[in-house]
Amino acid sequence: MNKVLTELKKEAKALAAGQPVPAFYREMESKLTFAREMFFDHPLVIRLQEDVLPFLYDEYAHGVYHSKKVAIEAGAIVLQEGEGENILGDELRDLVLLAQFCGLLHDCCRLEAEHAKRGAETALVILNNFPLSERDKHLITGAIARHEAFKNDEPVTDDVKLKILSGALYDADKFRWGPDNFSTTLWEICDYEDWSTDEIVVKFPKGLEIIKSIEPTFRTSTGKKYGPEMIHQGLEIGTQLYKRLLELSNDPAYKE
Repeated sequence: MNKVLTELKKEAKALAAGQPVPAFYREMESKLTFAREMFFDHPLVIRLQEDVLPFLYDEYAHGVYHSKKVAIEAGAIVLQEGEGENILGDELRDLVLLAQFCGLLHDCCRLEAEHAKRGAETALVILNNFPLSERDKHLITGAIARHEAFKNDEPVTDDVKLKILSGALYDADKFRWGPDNFSTTLWEICDYEDWSTDEIVVKFPKGLEIIKSIEPTFRTSTGKKYGPEMIHQGLEIGTQLYKRLLELSNDPAYKE
């Protein structure tokens, strides 16, 4: 990574650390704790964590760290949304389990064209030897197929569980477009793509516009309540970093 990106990465982490803890993590603490304990304790989730490793892209910022956060937060969203739909007890716990499967599997084809569709197909193969019903597999793959942003997927209207699951996966995935994008994701992608400073200067404003456009797309009531704050924080960090990017790119001490 060049000098400019090394400096920006350091400043980005400091800016992200200086942001207030988003309300999602404060107000949903008990549900996040439940989801986190399931992620680390449930034997099927532990098994899937191992099975999905060869399909993840750590070098492209869509690996273990990303999938873990999406899985846990999707589980917490499902808890909140399921209670609102009067899904309770073991039925709700099972739906949280499926959300964690979705989180771990959703980016298993991240670098392929139509990655959500291909990811759903690959997930079905990975899940072939898991003790899940065909209905559960349908819910998982249906959610994965619908998680990509800016796609005109047919809305889910008549299947409450699929609506909750696909919405939770989408929203937990898009939470990552907030501060996470600038503390980790962006720099790993820049490094993977081997973009020069000049290329990043050109791409950065468009990237900020894309992040901004995510805000109205959250699907669950939980995502709509908490997601915009994360997007706003990401935009605030990104705007400050873009100013620094312009400064550093014109500084002779940072020339490549």
